[in-house]
Amino acid sequence: MSAHVFCRRATSRLTLITAVACAVAFPTTAAAQQKPPAAVRPVPAPRAQTSIRGFGDISVTRFAAADTFEATLGSSTGVFFGGGVEVVLPQRFFFNVRLSRFQKTGERVFVDGDDVFPLGIDLKVGITPVEVTGGYRFQPRGRTRNVIPFVGGGIGWHKYSETSDFAQAGDDVEETFTGYHVLGGVEFRMSRWFGVSGEAQWTTIGDALGSEVSSASEVSGESNLGGLGLRVRFVIGR
Repeated sequence: MSAHVFCRRATSRLTLITAVACAVAFPTTAAAQQKPPAAVRPVPAPRAQTSIRGFGDISVTRFAAADTFEATLGSSTGVFFGGGVEVVLPQRFFFNVRLSRFQKTGERVFVDGDDVFPLGIDLKVGITPVEVTGGYRFQPRGRTRNVIPFVGGGIGWHKYSETSDFAQAGDDVEETFTGYHVLGGVEFRMSRWFGVSGEAQWTTIGDALGSEVSSASEVSGESNLGGLGLRVRFVIGR
């Protein structure tokens, strides 16, 4: 066999081997290029946790017995200062216990028929509610995620007192009444650990006022110690 023929046959075989190798390699490479990238696992959102928060508040209440308080204290509204502890569950339900206090000095009155006469004797009126409330916080969306509406309701025990320096036996009063309330409001989250809320609460305390507690209430025909309160609350906690 001549050298020329040998080289030509070797070249043909090399070309054939190269073609076969390319045919095998190219589909594998193309398939590798078309293979979709491995799915990226989404990072799970942090799980909601139970939050325990403290709060303080100030509220202005328009008493249901407006005429009675107007006669004895000179005003049908009162300012309450309060505070308490609240638990918020992952399911967005909440429960809290709140203690508040109202106290104001007016004067004793004498009732004659439909007429009420001030006696010029100082009268200190105090109301100390202990309230338990349960409710639900709605889930905010989008840009309003830091604005959280809520509603709730509950029960309370309201200690009512009337005292004066020159009271006769039986004049001073100290009794506790059971009341019920509903409320609603909006909490504004200022940061992760601080929020401010505005809320309105209606409280009813039936058969709390009468001739044994306030003679002015008997003339006015008023017995409900509750009323409508507007409150600002300062929350420390998530």
